[in-house]
Amino acid sequence: MSIDLSGAKWYKSSRSSSTKDCVEVAHLDEGMVGVRDSKNPTGPALVFEPSEWDAFTQGVQGGTFDRA
Repeated sequence: MSIDLSGAKWYKSSRSSSTKDCVEVAHLDEGMVGVRDSKNPTGPALVFEPSEWDAFTQGVQGGTFDRA
């Protein structure tokens, strides 16, 4: 699958500092979600289907990825 990211509007978390060491997210067509490294905005991006993104964000909120 090839997704055109040229017109994507990328967002950083409001909790991010002013440095460029962040993850950015873009809401794409058909509910897809793009994720990229802000240090390399022209580099590769991950693209998730809506159900994948929902599962990930629910896992974050539920503590699935917390380090013990």
